Amino acid sequence: MTTFCASDGTRLAYRVYGDGDPLVCIPGGPADSRYLGELGGLSGHRRLIVPDLRGTGESAVPEDASSYRCDRLVDDVEALREHLGLPRTDLLAHSAGTNIATLYAARFSQRVGRLALITPSTRAVGIEIAGEERRELAVLRKDEPWYPAASTALEAITRGTGGDWAAVSPFFYGRWDDTAREHCAASRPENPEAVAGFGAEGAFGLDATRAAIAGFGAPVLLLAGEFDLNSPPRAVAGFAALFPEAALVVQPGAGHYPWLDDADRFTAAVAAFLG
Repeated sequence: MTTFCASDGTRLAYRVYGDGDPLVCIPGGPADSRYLGELGGLSGHRRLIVPDLRGTGESAVPEDASSYRCDRLVDDVEALREHLGLPRTDLLAHSAGTNIATLYAARFSQRVGRLALITPSTRAVGIEIAGEERRELAVLRKDEPWYPAASTALEAITRGTGGDWAAVSPFFYGRWDDTAREHCAASRPENPEAVAGFGAEGAFGLDATRAAIAGFGAPVLLLAGEFDLNSPPRAVAGFAALFPEAALVVQPGAGHYPWLDDADRFTAAVAAFLG
């Protein structure tokens, strides 16, 4: 691990995989970035710079808990860019991390080369995902042996009468096998304060963010998983429509972690976009 200093003095860590042109990869969660691995072999195409968000992984816990807020994490990405000495950088982000990347693109548009949003969260742009939309995707998995129990748990969650998120985990993977189970266990957030603070009041500024990305001139890729209940393809398509130059890819048979479900298909799509 290599470290750098954030603007408020917090010591932050990042991993480096592969060679070539740098690609800053922002994890979701907020969770230890190890769950990204080498993104299915994307490190064979680019040098991946993978930070641990503050308070996660090897990065320090900040003195000010309010700095966990999504818009303030943008400052950490900018500090990393400056630390790397890059006049501009290509960005890839996953899940909740796409909120950080979107706000970064809105604030620092001239410092972004290309932007890849993988199974993105839509909180930063205010796109709501209805329970019915998630249920429609869930039914596509009805022949899976785990479906009855997972479906019951999902119904309770979408109706606000339950919260057994572990039971719905199979819906987030294209294959619920031993590899997926191990990955699921390793990707759980371990800092509840960071999770709670991420979306605190004032984190997103929806109108300003939408207005800014409407003028974002760099190429954007939004990649959705066919089965992803967290980031349904329909919602991701709506997100893509907010950018003036965005390509939408829906990866067949994939859930929320498409590099795990089909590494070759995932890396081919992302590497082709990055050039």
